Amino acid sequence: MIALGVLGIELSPAHDLVTGPVLTTTPALAALTMGPVGTLSAAALAASVNATSATYNQSWGTQTQLIIGNFLGIIVVSVASVILSNAVRTRRQIELDQVRRIAVAAQEVVLRPVPELLGPVRAASLCLAAGTGAQIGGDLYEAVQTRYGVRLIVGDVRGKGLSAIRAVAVALGAFREAVHYERELQEVMNHCAAALRREAAVPGTYSQAELPEVLLEGFTTALIAEVPDEQVVRLVNRGHPPPLMLHRGEVQALMPASPLPPLGLEDLVAGPPPGADSHPFLPGDRLLLYTDGVIEARNRDNDFFPLPETMEHIPAGTSPQDILDELHQALIRHTEGRLTDDVAMILIDRLA
Repeated sequence: MIALGVLGIELSPAHDLVTGPVLTTTPALAALTMGPVGTLSAAALAASVNATSATYNQSWGTQTQLIIGNFLGIIVVSVASVILSNAVRTRRQIELDQVRRIAVAAQEVVLRPVPELLGPVRAASLCLAAGTGAQIGGDLYEAVQTRYGVRLIVGDVRGKGLSAIRAVAVALGAFREAVHYERELQEVMNHCAAALRREAAVPGTYSQAELPEVLLEGFTTALIAEVPDEQVVRLVNRGHPPPLMLHRGEVQALMPASPLPPLGLEDLVAGPPPGADSHPFLPGDRLLLYTDGVIEARNRDNDFFPLPETMEHIPAGTSPQDILDELHQALIRHTEGRLTDDVAMILIDRLA
């Protein structure tokens, strides 16, 4: 804009005004927001304006030294601006990488890897952070062996940052405690919902900056699964994407018989919630629990990630961890490395 403004002055009757010093500021101002490439582009534009105005006003013979001085000023300021821009960008990147490492370490403290062998199932877990910024995501997962069977949870807290990881820690803490004492899965889910309500009600839990997001999006989708000794899997789903069952090479989504809203929206449920849904889970079957960051990942053509089809193309003898690794690579290829939401997955194979 400055270069174009100078060009307008030079091509007008007011061309007697000395605009060279203003023109030399163009690269410096561009360096504040546009980076090295933008800075060089602004410098080239400023030099073009300087040459155009000198030619239009026929100043090469009478003001050659002034014109050359403007060129030298643009060059010196451009070089200094590029160097400064590179230094600032490098320092910001170092600081951002450090914050990201701290964020990932904090998340790994809460989200521990699941054991490879749990009772009648083999298990594996995967958590991927979105590549934008250093915000901690709100995905959660856990798998625990109890006297009632293997119990798993996958969930997604709305929002990011400390408020999200706080809710993740609260929900997982309630789950890890309740799974050992509550026989009914619905009661385990109720404990998680109650813990989140208590946390939100504590004064000072959320800052003034976090409070609007909590009030507008203060809910958590969650799915709890139970694999008992019988060859079934029991599910309680609170607004979460349905798990995928791979049986004899075909993938089926295990939809809830009675859909329920996410945790935090219990006022929308009329009457007591239904019990757990039960589905056959035979030896050799695979069950995938995941967050919406998987199925909502898009490519450049705005196509969603084909999760069921990708699962069906993975060979039958592949281990759970290798399956998740292949899904990870397929997801990265689909999005070209541009994940916009966090991803969490748990895969279990029925052994007996």
